[in-house]
Amino acid sequence: MREPLKGVAPSILAADFGRLAEQVATVLAGGAKVIHVDVMDGHFVPPITMGPLAVEAIAEQVHAAGAAVDVHLMIERPERQIEAFAQGGADSITVHAEATPHVQYALQSVRDAGCLASLALNPGTPVEAASELAGDLDMVLCMTVNPGWGGQRFLEHSIAKLERLRTLLGPDPAIEVDGGIDTETARRCAAAGATVFVAGTAVFGARDPAQKVKEIGAALTG
Repeated sequence: MREPLKGVAPSILAADFGRLAEQVATVLAGGAKVIHVDVMDGHFVPPITMGPLAVEAIAEQVHAAGAAVDVHLMIERPERQIEAFAQGGADSITVHAEATPHVQYALQSVRDAGCLASLALNPGTPVEAASELAGDLDMVLCMTVNPGWGGQRFLEHSIAKLERLRTLLGPDPAIEVDGGIDTETARRCAAAGATVFVAGTAVFGARDPAQKVKEIGAALTG
């Protein structure tokens, strides 16, 4: 089994795709050990973003730096696409509880493909949705905004939800947060039990993305 994810996970959704390799190199140099890839299909969420080829384009670079590729599937029936993303170089694959009637099968398919299996919960989905699947997952992604758009404001009720989720899961599984994450919200989420922090706009919208990764990372232990 792969090592659990942890720390700051810059999301390339907010990167400049015209110089993607350079932007990925910058945040890796800043200490990021996870690169987050947001995949959207235009159905589960309105936008359409990237697919397995985007993962393949960065996987070698990320792995050479000792980091992991974290794929977040915001798509309907994600079980149909898991193998393609695994073959493209994903280390962790997240499926949404709301996106398929076969969540356990999807999570098992992720593990069978050799990746860490993660379950995402939308803001309106209760933490209890993860309770029956605790043995089938390595991480839970608690959405701290509604999925589908970058640059949204952090949802304040997420802090209490994270605390409930950590109590439900116990100390071992990773808990990821995604949406409105910056230095201040990352610190609060860490105190509530989160261990992986997806940051897109806060990192790639900064004048110095590498420094911003360091600042968010420092806030987690400050």
